[in-house]
Amino acid sequence: MTTHDQPSRLVDPRLVVRPDRRLIRAHGRSERYLLVEVVAPTIAADVAHRRPAVNLAFVLDRSGSMGANNKLPLAKQATLEAIDRLDVADRFAVVTYDDRVDVTMPATDATPDARRTASRALATVEPRGSTNLHAGWLTGCEQVAAGLAEQGVNRVLLLTDGLANVGVTDREQLARLAFDLRKRGVTTSTFGVGVDFDEALLQGMADEGGGHFYFASDVAQMRDHITSEVGETLEVVAREVVLELVVPESVHVDSLSPFRVEGSGGRARVLLGDMVSGQVLTIALRLTFDFGDVGREVGALVRVGDRDHAFDAASPALAPVSLAWQYADHAANDAQARDVEVDRVVAELFAQRARQEAVRLNREGQFEAARAALGGVRQRVAGYAGRDQRLNEIVAELRDQQDRFAAPMPEASRKSVHYQASLASRMRQPDGRSTKADRA
Repeated sequence: MTTHDQPSRLVDPRLVVRPDRRLIRAHGRSERYLLVEVVAPTIAADVAHRRPAVNLAFVLDRSGSMGANNKLPLAKQATLEAIDRLDVADRFAVVTYDDRVDVTMPATDATPDARRTASRALATVEPRGSTNLHAGWLTGCEQVAAGLAEQGVNRVLLLTDGLANVGVTDREQLARLAFDLRKRGVTTSTFGVGVDFDEALLQGMADEGGGHFYFASDVAQMRDHITSEVGETLEVVAREVVLELVVPESVHVDSLSPFRVEGSGGRARVLLGDMVSGQVLTIALRLTFDFGDVGREVGALVRVGDRDHAFDAASPALAPVSLAWQYADHAANDAQARDVEVDRVVAELFAQRARQEAVRLNREGQFEAARAALGGVRQRVAGYAGRDQRLNEIVAELRDQQDRFAAPMPEASRKSVHYQASLASRMRQPDGRSTKADRA
């Protein structure tokens, strides 16, 4: 039984940092990669679990297209099943939208009476109209913000099967709004159903909004994804996790993994969002070094923090990791060994980016450009794959996909490729769930 009145004991967080190479070029700019693994603390088995309260808004598309294939009835059922998992210390709201927006169930404590009221209110919701995603989503955000849980998880779950075609529809503007709301404490997860929604829009809103994006090719998956997302929300142990690097001001840091990087003046902050008990995130960072004198060292400090200091309070507390690179001549740089584990992750991330770009180009009818996007990364990885089995598998996979993307593809296939690339880049399982550490 989940409780809210006893402290949880968090154990075994982990921070592992691996550079691909230790030498950097004295007489030229160098790009070096860091592989960072962050493992969230786990709830100790010998104490009751006090989880943060959750404050959720379920925002459901009820446009006309949701009437097909039983989508809306199952979305309503999945919402009610998710609400049934909440405790009375939690809150929820339900918003439905087409070209108009209705607060079907105003934000309320998750009492048995409130659940019954929500069930009766949703029973009257029928499909109609077009898709004012912006207004529906913002209304859900307002419901969450009105009862913001300062020590809890505040999230909007936005579901749609179509394109945003009323109100604000620009991807970048909606992503910016999602990030602004994230900074104010309201995060966003998105669910795309079928093949007619804009995956780039929903992915961007989830990334900038600090939540997760899900693709459901059928209604059964839609139900599973909603259940999974609510379940993970109830397992959050660290909110607003940040990976911080302290480096010389001349060193530029960016992320190959799809997490926002902020900072200046020798500090880079990678925003990882909320993490659930035992979750594993692997992040690949690219550091660009300027010229330097042979023999001089450049250091960095890598640490993890979160809003509630869960990593600091865990047992053992998570210590920062320090590392250093050394300037050397071209010959020494060319002769140094590479860390193949880092190379594999970097190659995989470049491959996933190329697949998503190929999806976009294929949809636009630019078939040769789609082939070239995959071919460019294939050649790059082949240049350092050597005899490594996994790197050569990535090369072979990209070669096979070049032919596939050089001709028109069904939209369902494009959606699936984009989604699986999205999940792999964010260290999530093929079913959309987070990756967990093996504690055996």
